[in-house]
This record gives sequence, C-alpha cells and structure tokens, in this order.
Amino acid sequence: MSILDGAQPAAIAQAALCLSDGGLVGLPTETVYGLAARADQDTAVAAIFAAKGRPADHPLIVHVADEAAAQTFAAQWPVSAQRLAAAFWPGPVTVIVPRRPGLAASAAGGQDSIGLRCPAHPVALALLRAAADWGVTGLAAPSANRFGRVSPTCAAHVAEEFGPELLVLDGGDCEVGIESAIIDCTRARPVLLRPGGLTRDQLEAVLGEPLAQADAHSPRASGTLEAHYAPRAKVRLMDAASLAQAVAMLRGATAPARPGAVPVAAVYSRTLPATEVAGPSFPFRRMPDEALATAHELFAALRALDATGAPLIWIETPPADGAWEGVRDRLQRAAAA
Repeated sequence: MSILDGAQPAAIAQAALCLSDGGLVGLPTETVYGLAARADQDTAVAAIFAAKGRPADHPLIVHVADEAAAQTFAAQWPVSAQRLAAAFWPGPVTVIVPRRPGLAASAAGGQDSIGLRCPAHPVALALLRAAADWGVTGLAAPSANRFGRVSPTCAAHVAEEFGPELLVLDGGDCEVGIESAIIDCTRARPVLLRPGGLTRDQLEAVLGEPLAQADAHSPRASGTLEAHYAPRAKVRLMDAASLAQAVAMLRGATAPARPGAVPVAAVYSRTLPATEVAGPSFPFRRMPDEALATAHELFAALRALDATGAPLIWIETPPADGAWEGVRDRLQRAAAA
C-alpha cells in the first residue's frame, strides 16, 4: 500500500474496507494526520499502540462523523460537551465525556471517560461516513507518528514514519497544524487539558464560564505528557536577546563550517534578522508573526530544522498572550524531551 489521493472515491472505499477489516489507515484532518483504526475493536486499537510504540494506558481520541455518532460512545452527554460540539464541530475541539460501559475501552486507555471529536476535513468526513456503511461508528486516531515525536502535517510525513506498507490518504497540508484543544466535560466545571488552535477566550465564550485548570483528578488525555512533540535534536527555548547572544558567542568560538559539516544549531526565530543568524553553522527559519500561521507550519518547521542534522534547535519563545497558547504548549513539551 502507499499514498492515495483522498479526493478519489475509490481511495476512500479502499480505506474504509481496510478499516472495517481491522487495518490501519493514515488519515488527514484539519489539525494533524492521524493513524486510524476502528475504535470498537480491541485488536485494531492494539495495532495503533504497537505501530506508534505508545503505552496502552495513554488514551486515544475517537473521531466521529457527527454528534449523533459521538453520543453512541457516551454514557452521558453533558451540557458543556453539547455547547462545544454545536459551536465548533466539525472542528478542532475534543470533548471528554463519560464512556458508555463495554464500548471502546481500549481506545480510552481503560478509563471510564472517552475523548471524542468530529474533524473538519472533507477526506476525514468522507472516510468516516464510508466506514459507517461497514458498521464502523468511530475511528481511534492519534497523530500518525512514533510516540512522543513530531506530529505529521502532510501525507509524506506519515509515509516517512511508517513506510509504504501503510495506506495513507493524502488530503494536502493540514490547515490548523497543531492538535485539537481537549476539554474535560466530565466535571461540573469544564477543564482545559490541552490548548489547541482555538483560544481559551473562544472556548469560554461558548461555555459561558471560565475553564478550570487540570489537576490530579483530571482524566489522562492525548498529548498531555510533559515531554512530547519532540524532534531528534534537543530543543531549547530562549527569548530573542538570549538567542542572539548564544549565536554570537558560539560564532566567536567556532571555526567557520567546512562544506558538509554538521551545523552547530538550527534556529527558529520570530524577531531576529536572518542576516544576523543564518549560515552553515546555524540553519535559520523565520517564525511567522501570527500565531495561527506559526501553528500551521510548526511541526513541518521542526521536521525541516531537524533534517539539517544539527544536534540543537534553538527557538525563540513565542509571545505570552492567549493566541499563542497552543504553540507555546507544543514547544514547551518539545523542549522537555
């Protein structure tokens, strides 16, 4: 198998049949590409954990075609989940709700709650509907990468991770570029477990109340480990002044790079001029000025910087305002690895 054009009905049909038989499929969404399997079959879900090298108690998000399909997995459908789904589905919000007993326990990592999302991507929705014709109500689909590593935002990234044996539907580059926000709706006051492309203000406006902070009573959720989203190189976050100083110090102490030499560090900066940084010792990529644009390119940028072979990736810390919360979260976790 290989990369297929997700806009072709025959490709959708082939992928749906593969999923109904318990196989795995690389699935495009608006956030990142997922590694999908039918959520109602333990052996299919186990294949996701095995392929990713992911701990079996680290829950997966189940993707559904609509709210009605989501409710088949839910023992209860809280008001907070209903409001978020009505406002943002299809879209980049995952709600965690009480799980219906006896259903999708493996996908939920053994918890009595489950994360559900309706993706806003035409290929994902077409596949979910085609799979439903085979009796598959939802697809467990974590990011299609090895556990803890950089998420994929195009079909080529998925193929690089898992090789030609995996059927991958190509849906183009992901529009959002970072994973969905995750809201725990199992408690009286909703809890933000993971920020995403939507801001806290947008979520709270729909909920009609402030989001609470995660604590020891929060359920486990995808992408919330302290170290995650990490390239092979060591990531270090620095403010602009510290970044400029670090480059200047190492430039003064390091001989000019020979052709083909391994770079000292790759640099991803929003404010430093390329003329002050870029060179053979410091491959440079400019971070966009806007949070949404940075989120869109973030994981592709990390992969490109990692591909330079530099053992270090130095990244300018994003602004502290709410629009950048999702980007900051991903970079802080990448730096913790």
